Amino acid sequence: MKYSIRQQLAAVFCLLMMGTILLCWFINNTFLEKYYLNDKSKALLKVYQVLNAASNEGKVGSDEFDIEFQKLCGKYNINFILLDAKSRTLKTSTYDYEYLSRQLLGNLFGQKNSPDVRMIRQEEEYEIRIIIEERMKTEFVEMWGVLDNGNLFLFQSPLESIKESVSLANRFLAYVGIGSALLSALIILWVSRRITVPVLELARISERMAHLDFEAKYQGSSSTELAVLGENINRLSCTLEKTISELKSANNELLRDIEKKNKDEEMRREFLSNVSHELKTPIALIQGYAEGLKEDITQDKESRDFYCEVIMDEASKMNNIVKKLLTLNQLEFGNGTISMERFDICDLIANYLQSAAILCRQKEVRVIMGEYPPVYVWADEYMVEEVFGNYFSNAMNHVADDRVIDVKLSVGEKAVRVSVFNTGRPIPEECLDHIWEKFYKVDKARTREYGGSGVGLSIVKAIMESMNQKYGAVNYDNGVEFWFELEAAGEHNERFK
Repeated sequence: MKYSIRQQLAAVFCLLMMGTILLCWFINNTFLEKYYLNDKSKALLKVYQVLNAASNEGKVGSDEFDIEFQKLCGKYNINFILLDAKSRTLKTSTYDYEYLSRQLLGNLFGQKNSPDVRMIRQEEEYEIRIIIEERMKTEFVEMWGVLDNGNLFLFQSPLESIKESVSLANRFLAYVGIGSALLSALIILWVSRRITVPVLELARISERMAHLDFEAKYQGSSSTELAVLGENINRLSCTLEKTISELKSANNELLRDIEKKNKDEEMRREFLSNVSHELKTPIALIQGYAEGLKEDITQDKESRDFYCEVIMDEASKMNNIVKKLLTLNQLEFGNGTISMERFDICDLIANYLQSAAILCRQKEVRVIMGEYPPVYVWADEYMVEEVFGNYFSNAMNHVADDRVIDVKLSVGEKAVRVSVFNTGRPIPEECLDHIWEKFYKVDKARTREYGGSGVGLSIVKAIMESMNQKYGAVNYDNGVEFWFELEAAGEHNERFK
């Protein structure tokens, strides 16, 4: 796909992860040192407040305070010294108290403006600043001043190379960020697949629905909004199939009604003329043989039986002609209702051939039909069976030579073609355009032999035109093929296209 939701989700997540890592790196570089200094300043102020309160209460010299104060200084890594007004050491946390004493006295007597000093906070009682220790060139946060009782104090806490700490934190953040990004990318790919697989399934179903194939249904097992969408698509599929079926039926009815008015009068005249012509011969035969029986022209029983059989045979032929004419008349006048349905044409043909198997064996006819998957069409199932039955009966009556009938299906993008081929003599080319006319007979003697009426192919023509579909016949060197087409319904196996 050109724009995949899965790829977009993964890309957005990776960008967010990279942005988050870069933001953390920027904040570390910009604000961590300030945050660290601020935290150190708060710790020094807290120690100052504790020492000042103890001095005011006279507890500085007690063992209990000494233990508590040493713990507090150890917690914040603070070295301190406390001097009285005469510069005598009262309390210290380091053996090198002389250095701290000189540092404190130096601050008191004017060394605070050294270029190695950076002021952080300055008050009347104290000041907090950053200094660089001369011997080891190490940075310290230093707080010094005067307590309420006049004693001098100095606190120092090493910064421990805050820049190195920032660099270390950034490296650690990069390692953790890359690992987290890779793991998270795998997770987001898995999660997005859980989302996109049902979406793609719904897309495939909707595409099949666009081709009027309503067999596919959503089978997802999730309980999310996608399941609700899938159920709605299933209901939509059923509704569309029903609606399209009704619309196609209504459309066929409308097309038939438009043509009906123009053909009614002509069909009435043609029908009367053809019926008169077709029934004239059997009526004359029945009348003649009946008069012969009445006048006792034949004396023996065998002749009378022959006369009776001729009369019965001609009456049966007349009855068959009348039935077919009524069917044809009903189709041509539009009295029948065409019900457009979606059904499997392969199943219909297979059932018909199964019912005709005994007749084929009796006439020693070999029927060939390949294996086909289900092929769905839009048509009137009863009418299609009538068309195929007429083609197959016509093939049975004219099969010769190898005595083979071959039934084939050809599936196109929009139409399905069904053909029935029988070995035997081809139809004369000048007759091909007339075989669909009522009562037209290519070989009248042969048609009479098997009792044909010349109406079967006219019924095929009327049915196919009522469904607005194509039909025809093709000559081959070894036989004739009759075919008809129906509207394809849904997608079919690509190997038949």
